[in-house]
Order: sequence, then structure tokens, then C-alpha cells
Amino acid sequence: MPKPDYTVLEFPPPPDDRPYVIVNMVMSVDGKIVVEGTEQGLGSKVDQRLMRELRVHADVVLNGANTLRVSGSSSRLGDPLLEQVRAARGKPGLPIAATITATADLPLDRIFFTASDFDAVVYVARGAPARRVEAIRATGRQVVILPKRDDLRAMLRHMRAEFGAGLLLCEGGPTLNAGLFAIGAVDELFITVGPRIVAGRESLTPVEGERPFTRRTMKHLDLLSAVPNEQTGELYCRYRVRS
Repeated sequence: MPKPDYTVLEFPPPPDDRPYVIVNMVMSVDGKIVVEGTEQGLGSKVDQRLMRELRVHADVVLNGANTLRVSGSSSRLGDPLLEQVRAARGKPGLPIAATITATADLPLDRIFFTASDFDAVVYVARGAPARRVEAIRATGRQVVILPKRDDLRAMLRHMRAEFGAGLLLCEGGPTLNAGLFAIGAVDELFITVGPRIVAGRESLTPVEGERPFTRRTMKHLDLLSAVPNEQTGELYCRYRVRS
């Protein structure tokens, strides 16, 4: 079996106050997610395909601001067949693309802002420079100002209430992942393990919070599937976070 088929996955219903949240990342065997500043080179074309297959299920695709700056961000599926599968599952058009930023310092020339085939929303921390916020609004993208406290919970509540989002796909980065794990908002984690060694004390891992979890607070996961790909040397893992 060269790869799993993520288009046929089923997910539990979302809570009342937020979407069901899945996180998707690719990492090296030694747990690193970037090489020379980006994830490029860690995952194969099969891994990239699986990322887009997960987007079939998503109502919103979320990336952190730094991921948008370094790698770009969109909610495109990249294949008309995947769009047909999405439509057959009752999902309209493409998912909404989303990002969250504390500073509103974003590259406004990226397709996240210039594309017309998908909608996008920018969640901005209260107190970000007004001129930058207005520059984002000038692109035509929706801007939502978040409270200083519980900003991630407020973002998730907005997605659920205003967009009717049942499933959120978060594609990183690691600080955003850590924040979502910290508030107990991650329901599933998809990890592609690529046959690479990156090393480096400062190299990022999939979850990078300022404070580590303790024995009492660390998250426990249940392995739902692990599919090896002998052709690429990758291992595709799906975990569910214990409640």
C-alpha cells in the first residue's frame, strides 16, 4: 500500500463552540520540520498530495503568520478531482484560508491576499499597528480583531459561529500548534515522517511552546493508523488526542 487515501476519512462532529481541529505536519525522523528555514525537502509529492486530500474535508485551512511569510499559504486543492470529491461530500467551493498574526506584518503580495478563487480571513491581535491592519483590509480580505486574552479560543469561536466551520485544518507553524494544544483544542494530529535526519539544537519541531508540558499536562495520543510507503520511505501517521 503506497499511501493511505485521506479523501475517505470520517471525522467526529465538532463541539458547539469550535470546529473539530486537525493538525497536519511533516517532519524528519529526528523530529525536525524545517531545513534551511522551510519545510521544503522533507516531504515527497505523496505527502503534499495527502495534505491536499485533508483539505477536502476542511471548512477552514489555518496557517500561522510566519508560515505565510516563509512558505506562502492558500486553501487550494490543486486537483479538479479533489474538488469533485469535496463537492460530493457536500462542501462548497474551496475551504476558507485563514492566518493569525500578532503584528499584522504580512506579505500582502502573496496569493493569500491576491487570489480570487478562495476566501480568506486574517485574525489580528488587538493592539497591532492600525496602518498595517488597514493595509490588510485594503486587499479585500476580512480582518477580525481578537481580544488580548484567550485569542485562540476567540478565533475558534468566530470560525464556528460566523462561518459554521465544522472542521479546521491547521498546517502550522509549531508555535500555533503549541497554542492550540495548550488550550486543549487539537482533536487529531497527522504526521508524515520523512526518511531524513536534520539535526541541530535550534531546529524546530512540530510543537514549539515557550513552556514545555509537564508529566501532568502533557498530551496523550492514540494511534489510529500508521501506513508505510516503501517507495518514498515515509510513514503516514494519524493520532487522536485523548480528551
